[in-house]
Amino acid sequence: MINQLTDFIGEQITPFNIFVATLLFVNILFGISMIFIERRSAQSVWAWLLVLFFLPGLGFILYLVFGRRIYNEDLFKADETVQRNLEEHVQQQMQKLRNREFILENPIYQKYYKLVHLLLYSNHAYVTVNNEITTYTDGNVKFDALLEDIKNAKHHIHFQYYIFKLDGLGKKLYNAMIEKQKEGVEVRILYDDIGSRSLNMRNFRKLKKAGGHVYAFFPNKLPLINFRLNNRNHRKIVVIDGEIGYTGGFNVGEEYVGQSEKFGYWRDTHLRVKGDAVKALQRRFMMDWNSQEKREQLKYQDAFFPNVDYKGNVPMQIGSSGPTEHFQQIKFSYIKMIATAQHSIHIQSPYFIPDQSFSEALKMAILSGIEVKIMIPSFPDHPFVYWGTYANAGFFAELGAKVYVYKKGFLHQKILIVDDEVLSVGTTNIDNRSFALNFEINTFIYSIDEAVKHRKIFEKDIEDSELLTPKIYNERGKMIRFKEAIANLIAPIL
Repeated sequence: MINQLTDFIGEQITPFNIFVATLLFVNILFGISMIFIERRSAQSVWAWLLVLFFLPGLGFILYLVFGRRIYNEDLFKADETVQRNLEEHVQQQMQKLRNREFILENPIYQKYYKLVHLLLYSNHAYVTVNNEITTYTDGNVKFDALLEDIKNAKHHIHFQYYIFKLDGLGKKLYNAMIEKQKEGVEVRILYDDIGSRSLNMRNFRKLKKAGGHVYAFFPNKLPLINFRLNNRNHRKIVVIDGEIGYTGGFNVGEEYVGQSEKFGYWRDTHLRVKGDAVKALQRRFMMDWNSQEKREQLKYQDAFFPNVDYKGNVPMQIGSSGPTEHFQQIKFSYIKMIATAQHSIHIQSPYFIPDQSFSEALKMAILSGIEVKIMIPSFPDHPFVYWGTYANAGFFAELGAKVYVYKKGFLHQKILIVDDEVLSVGTTNIDNRSFALNFEINTFIYSIDEAVKHRKIFEKDIEDSELLTPKIYNERGKMIRFKEAIANLIAPIL
């Protein structure tokens, strides 16, 4: 590379030579930055070096759009009162954990106290115990319930989705929120600018005219150009009156209720939560909102965190992660769950491209005799990601896992269940994008009843799936093998 640069300098100086030499010099600077400054995995560094030096011009553009890291660790800030209350909760629970004074008289919680500690220490994800959960696996049922809760809102609606389409479904929700805003209910909508790329602020004139507020996460600074394209807010959060929360895998669009010819039936999982866990969802929404809107910062209100005597009994933590964090909290928690498993592991994910640490943990579980079941979709929504998923699924099938390919429609939920005791439901896929690049949110639930319920849902899904045996996988065609090879090559930067 240095010789190439020297050759160009030594030749007759032309605009073209200056341009090429500049590209080579910039590539060298980016390479040095990735190796010595940025905190990246070795796989990611090598992948980007290949892109930069084999595609000097195009690689430079791709790096600007997809490769830059976020260094603003103070991007997400809570109101001072909210932050103080959170830190008090966390410190109290940390002290009880250190003294082995368990917050719950619950053997499941006690068994997984190290997982609790991990989320508490790295993510301020404190434990709440008085929660009631309703699980939705069908989009029509979920959105009917959400629409009803919106219509019954009394004080505020905080509405955040990665994808929000103003199609038939989206307009129903949007129009209901306009009516509530006119009634005096405070409506705030936060959507991801890339995930919801069909939207712009003109679409929300009626809501804003009525007094509502709408913002996009990491919006374009220039027309059609977004230098934060690679870091998206993938979270789905709705909080109504500080008492009801929604989170999970469904976005807002007609395909999520089975009205897409391409995808057909949409299989996903979403949770409706009542209990003190809603306060954690509220804090997360407020921090995400404040990261984008500096003039209208959300500050503590009693109505955002009402004192309600909830009657639920489901222990849970709300964990979040993103590229501004010091640790990959949700990935760490996934791996901790796998390492704790003694009998069974159930995984459902549309994108299954685990990094080395996750793969090694799952390999050890399989080789230790633990029953591992993995379910993936039967067709792609993102081709390269799918063929990487299929290659990894085939590998673990050969290793001894039972791998199922869901046939009824598109499988989109992100579920991890261990030993019918603890489970995680949320937005985090098993790939580098969710682990390191996107902003995600998951619930970690410590309940035999809830774990068994979701395991039975998994078994019901098996009826609509085909077992991927090593024989079937090894009979795949040359074109599939070629696609897998390309997908595996670029997996660290997908």
